Amino acid sequence: MDISVIGSGYVGTTIAACFADLGHSVVNIDVDADVVEAINAGDTLIHEEGLPELVAKHAGENGTGRLRATTNYEALLETDVTFLCLPTPQYDDGSIDLSIIETGAEQLGETLKGKSGWHTVVVKSTVVPGTTDDVLTPIIESASGRTAGEDVGVGMNPEFLREGTAVTDFLDPDKIVLGADDERTRRDMQEVFAPLEAETGAPVVETDTRTAEMIKYANNAFLATKVSLINDLGNICKEFGIDAYEVADAIGLDDRISEQFLRSGVGWGGSCFPKDVAAIIAAAKANDYEPTVLEAAVELNDKQPERLLELLDSHVDVEGERVAVLGLAFKPGTDDTRNSRAIEVIEGLQARGARVVGYDPVATENMRERFPDVTYAESAAEALEGAVGAVVVTDWDEFAALDDGFEAMKELVVVDGRRIIEPTPKITYEGLTW
Repeated sequence: MDISVIGSGYVGTTIAACFADLGHSVVNIDVDADVVEAINAGDTLIHEEGLPELVAKHAGENGTGRLRATTNYEALLETDVTFLCLPTPQYDDGSIDLSIIETGAEQLGETLKGKSGWHTVVVKSTVVPGTTDDVLTPIIESASGRTAGEDVGVGMNPEFLREGTAVTDFLDPDKIVLGADDERTRRDMQEVFAPLEAETGAPVVETDTRTAEMIKYANNAFLATKVSLINDLGNICKEFGIDAYEVADAIGLDDRISEQFLRSGVGWGGSCFPKDVAAIIAAAKANDYEPTVLEAAVELNDKQPERLLELLDSHVDVEGERVAVLGLAFKPGTDDTRNSRAIEVIEGLQARGARVVGYDPVATENMRERFPDVTYAESAAEALEGAVGAVVVTDWDEFAALDDGFEAMKELVVVDGRRIIEPTPKITYEGLTW
């Protein structure tokens, strides 16, 4: 099938490369000429495991030719289905800013004036329930002069891609959600995902657009709340001198709970959980509903970095002293620092007068943009040298292998927010929730 993907960011590039790998012919449309040039050279500017290999496999001179990129919207006229993968950033009140995707939808509609016959548009961006039907569809109809359900289809296919495992998540999904309000749109979406369904046997959820939009928010809100709950339980365990991980291992054996997302620690961050939970809270409040549990989940998550620092305070006075922050990305396997717990940790250390030294295998430059005054080390060992304390914020595997690296510290105090460090008699070790 001929597919166009508008937006070549993290989601857009990933799904474009994966669709090409499933045998579709894909054109990625983006306003950034540098991004387009990279893709056409068989390269990507995005740090994501397995993605550079997929782009190289299908784009560029040595690729299969099933993936290309352009800045020209008219390329979508040669395709059957267009996926909208544009950013929906967050306002201060948590609600989402639709201006970028609205502009993209209008440009898409204007372009469709030049095409005869049916075209299907699928919203891939995360938007609150009702956005596809009430906001984006009218824009596309007005700009194209077409009527939804008659000569243009508009559907919704939420993404469930975790940074660091996005390619695997797409090619081996736990579910495929197809939201459509007319039969022809649904058939086109079925055809797009038929190779993936046949290859993986993943369950397909067919529903309307509003429900599809809500499934994405419900998914992330549930998982974020689960993390906050296990952190709350972990905090209680620490007060009783109980290993929270041992408790989590036991309750995870209950198939009603499962073991996933039961690793207590410094909390959740990134581009999805904070944004999606805040957006659905804002949407609920706009409809005069108070989402008490979700608000409590956010409140507890916001407290975890300060809890980590209080544990450090109980052992050392960091004012004027060097403190190592190990891990700057919000999770291992990515260079993304958006909503990283390291941000609050660094801010808290600076407020205490500490001299912060940060280290991350891949995310240093992204964090440097936010904290240019922080010192950044080339290795974890360098960050630890002469430090009176170390806080572990991201569970990169290399931190588990530091061993004697801690002996270069001025004071061997380690507060581990991810349970990645193996305690030894030489180290004054504190786990965040154990």
